[in-house]
Amino acid sequence: MSDLTPPQVELRPPSEVMRLKRMGQSFPMRLSFLRVLTRKLYEEGAEVTRPLWNIDEDGYGHAVYSVSLGGHVYSLVAFANPLADEDRTDRVIAEAWDAAFVLYDGVPDAGEIARLERQAPLQEAGRFSERDLILSRANKSVRLFAHVVERLRAGEQPDAEMIRKTGYLMRTTAVYGNGKFGIADRVCIADRPGLGGPFMAEMLTVWLIRGFTHDLAEFLGGAEIDRDLKRHLGIGNATGLGMAPFLVSHPELLNNWVMARETALARVRALGELDDAQIARILQLAQRAKAHLDEWHVPDEEAAADIASIRRDWADLLPEMGALLCQPQPIDQLVRVSQAFSLGCQELVVALVLEPFGDLIDGLADCMASPRPLALDPRMSVQELKGHAQEQCAWATSCDFEAPEEQARFWYVSEEKQEPRIGWREEEPGAELERPLDTARQIKAMYDDLSTWDGDLCGFLRQHPEHRDAVLRVQRLSVLPYAEIRDNLIGETCRPIDMLRFKLAFFGAAKFDPKSELWTRITLAQGAPLFDELGEAPDWWLPSLPA
Repeated sequence: MSDLTPPQVELRPPSEVMRLKRMGQSFPMRLSFLRVLTRKLYEEGAEVTRPLWNIDEDGYGHAVYSVSLGGHVYSLVAFANPLADEDRTDRVIAEAWDAAFVLYDGVPDAGEIARLERQAPLQEAGRFSERDLILSRANKSVRLFAHVVERLRAGEQPDAEMIRKTGYLMRTTAVYGNGKFGIADRVCIADRPGLGGPFMAEMLTVWLIRGFTHDLAEFLGGAEIDRDLKRHLGIGNATGLGMAPFLVSHPELLNNWVMARETALARVRALGELDDAQIARILQLAQRAKAHLDEWHVPDEEAAADIASIRRDWADLLPEMGALLCQPQPIDQLVRVSQAFSLGCQELVVALVLEPFGDLIDGLADCMASPRPLALDPRMSVQELKGHAQEQCAWATSCDFEAPEEQARFWYVSEEKQEPRIGWREEEPGAELERPLDTARQIKAMYDDLSTWDGDLCGFLRQHPEHRDAVLRVQRLSVLPYAEIRDNLIGETCRPIDMLRFKLAFFGAAKFDPKSELWTRITLAQGAPLFDELGEAPDWWLPSLPA
């Protein structure tokens, strides 16, 4: 360890961190991608301009927003369209939306705007180019949107309680990047300053869309929304199984995200003492978290009970924090004490203690991308591979896949929309179309065959080419310990919602509102800086709306 490397305690083990129950209790934190983006915009002194506003009195038309980041100019081109109430749905199979968006590389001229006006509302059915970086669409939260416009027209402000309850004027149903439907591949922008981190272009799009929804409501209402109320209006999102397989198919990225967070936690846990200002800051943030929890209500009974449990735990932990933070290694003490509480409370403490220490941890955001995947190493000895499997993969090798409950589910891709789905093996057709998200079963099968093999690894792979991916996954875990979800993803107890929440928390999402174990609504950019607030250091972790 060099003298320039901050001290740190041991990282939490993957066997603890990478279990679905804990992953499904994740909260947004300082290294979440939206938080990273707003810091970059602040550090560059970015300014958002609106070179075009061609919206009619009914709220239909198009607008362009431009912002400079890392020496490049990017523009959100927004199209607001008429939409019948019966056609408004969160489902990915929809074919029409209240609004469609493209993040454009540069500032589009009239010809490009005309092209996008034809193509963007078509979304998947449109034709796009490398100048089109991100494709998205959104629907109004009809009741709140109408309420805000009505109140503004009457010379009044919107009802704060309605804003607390909903939290956004529109919600996206997809934010597509990385070459989908002909838009630019990530390689086109991966080396650009400001967009090199994971999902930076998507996060920039979401933040700009949120500002467009504010402007549209204010334009139709003929007045400005109170600044505190407006800041609390984020952008909603409805997310289903489409994003879950990403965590399995991008193990290097998964490892880097978690490694950055766990390294950040290890650094702050190593702090020997805190000064009065740091203690006051943590206690202030802990109260903010309490207000956020009090504001978070969902109709799903299981999720509501879970939130209520975290509220109770947080109320019990809060009175102890002041004394804990005055002890030697205070952050470590707080994290250890939190382990007596629920997983949700524990993960909320992790997010809390990272927040005040940007000087120690913000640089880790630069380590969260993954330039290239690791390759299989056929030179590894069979004995070494067995050792890695025994050490890192007991969560897979201990499964009995002869038992129906261990392979009760299967993942597949729908024929209609080419979107991931999950089914029940004994109850639904389609198991013959199963996709390889059965990581535990693959590793178990590989390990069983390897246990009786007396040759080298090259010979094993020639004899059993079906095990190549499992071999690579086990090898990868020897150097990338957080690269796998350490659970059986086809077992009957697998809850896909845990995978969704984990990934969405890294995006910066909050106010998780599960509609089933397969999809959830969330709020993004709630509390984030408005377009004219980029001159101030962003401070918007777990916001709540003041009374």
